[in-house]
Amino acid sequence: MKDIKIDNITIGVNHKPFLIAEMSGNHNQSLERALELVDAASNAGAHALKLQTYTADTITMKGAYTINDANSLWNGKELHDLYKEAYTPWEWHKAIFNRAKEKGMIAFSSPFDESAVDFLEGLNVPLYKIASFENSHHPLLRKVAKTGKPVIVSTGVSSIADIDESVRVLRSAGCKDLILLKCTSTYPATPENTNLNTIPHLSQLHNCIVGLSDHTMGIGASVAAVALGARVIEKHFTLRRADGGVDSAFSLEPEELESLVIETERAFLALGNIQYGVQQAETKSLLFKRSIYVAEDIKAGDTFSDKNLKVIRPGDGLAPKYYFSLIGQKAQKELKKGTPLNMNDLI
Repeated sequence: MKDIKIDNITIGVNHKPFLIAEMSGNHNQSLERALELVDAASNAGAHALKLQTYTADTITMKGAYTINDANSLWNGKELHDLYKEAYTPWEWHKAIFNRAKEKGMIAFSSPFDESAVDFLEGLNVPLYKIASFENSHHPLLRKVAKTGKPVIVSTGVSSIADIDESVRVLRSAGCKDLILLKCTSTYPATPENTNLNTIPHLSQLHNCIVGLSDHTMGIGASVAAVALGARVIEKHFTLRRADGGVDSAFSLEPEELESLVIETERAFLALGNIQYGVQQAETKSLLFKRSIYVAEDIKAGDTFSDKNLKVIRPGDGLAPKYYFSLIGQKAQKELKKGTPLNMNDLI
């Protein structure tokens, strides 16, 4: 599958993971805090900053639904109120995007309706992200695809048929560069319901770059995802979870985000190639393998035994595999204790 080039970054199977820092509602309705989050994401090494572009009225309506789930972080909240609390004011987008660009990060967003796409086009975003809850919103998919820009799609709360249908809609409407993210749409997700083994299957099924939208706590799932082929990792982040906010409970703090960047890159680099034999980097370590040494002074004609031959470090004598074939043979010359036994000593 082909690489995807966005600004000065290449996303592909042979390139290090592309790390997206998702601000979501963790700005807590403060533009100053939002800009601090941008700086923190940049300092941690994130490659991209992502917002969500909606208003409470473009995503739901007053009185439509109140969350009634004791296990939910948002139990008891009416959806309209939750989204009013979480949304990023559209008039902030330009300032946030500009700060991200100044810091060398790619800045983009998840639109939640067609009007958000028009707005983001006005800001010339380089790519789009489709959230899991919008991945069956075909009018939105068509609108985004027609921009001709790369599209990242989260695949949470979707059957295999749903994903296939969404991919077909996007591609038929003009999407040439597609990335699919494995996602479990619970907040937080658990390791047990993350099912990372889906990642290589998702890639093979749709012949595209894949990644993980990770809602688990910590960074372990993301690091493991890279080993399975993920080349895009998206994580919510905040300044401090103790500050509160709609997504703070499952968001990374700056130090954790930095660890995520470092460890996912290490995981990618460690994959390497299928390799056997002694690598160049291991050459000096050959000395610390064992070999056959003379353990007692030996005269010509003496019999080699377990008393006068030992298998020890370093490895500059005959390989241990010759040990048993030597026991019982006669020495051809005088050999000094503490010296390695070599092939020319047997002639």
